[in-house]
Amino acid sequence: MTDRGRNALRQTPDSFTVGPSSMRWTGSDLVIDINEVSSLPLVSRVRGQVIVTPSAITHVELPLTQDGTHVWRPFAPTSRINVNLEAKGWQFDGHGYFDANFGTRPLETDFSYWTWGRFPTAAGSTCFYDATRRDGTALDAAIAFDPAGNAQHIAAPPAKPFKRTLWALRRETRADAGTKAKQIKPMLDAPFYSRSVVETRINGETVQGVHEALDLNRYRSPLLKPMLAVRVPRRANWTF
Repeated sequence: MTDRGRNALRQTPDSFTVGPSSMRWTGSDLVIDINEVSSLPLVSRVRGQVIVTPSAITHVELPLTQDGTHVWRPFAPTSRINVNLEAKGWQFDGHGYFDANFGTRPLETDFSYWTWGRFPTAAGSTCFYDATRRDGTALDAAIAFDPAGNAQHIAAPPAKPFKRTLWALRRETRADAGTKAKQIKPMLDAPFYSRSVVETRINGETVQGVHEALDLNRYRSPLLKPMLAVRVPRRANWTF
């Protein structure tokens, strides 16, 4: 959450520390200790602990481009998560996940738009990854994970648009024919990016999960992109 210099970084095979915040793997849990200050306009202390307990660790990854310049790595798509931050109402215990994206080129170089969603199901978790690439091709991935971490491609329900964000960012996700998706809770609303809790219906099961939409045409705009610099606090000279 804060940009820091090289002197603020420490790593071991089981831990990653940046400034006063850290992540460590205990063998069964990912323990995340947070000690940060949020950005404008609501500058405030963000401090506490998040514990992610995977049902299993997967050994799969999904190339997002045909030449492998971008990869999605779902480390633990089915997990339990416990959030305990030092602020009223910032406590949560429930279904969670842990994943990451890796790439060798800027996202806006290879993509113009994408949506992603992860929905807990009775059988584990289902993820949808849809993207429009700059070369004219499209990514259309639907993957189901069981609690043991096994993954399989599945037939995706139809893509369904739902209500645009406050910044008029278009959104869509997958939903059974004859049904609609809807936002249950906003999480982050930016001119080029949306993250929210969305309810949809998959194979007859009503589910709620995390959904994101990313407009990379907006993101790379010379008017918009420089504004990101004021959204991330910087502590270049911070040391242990």
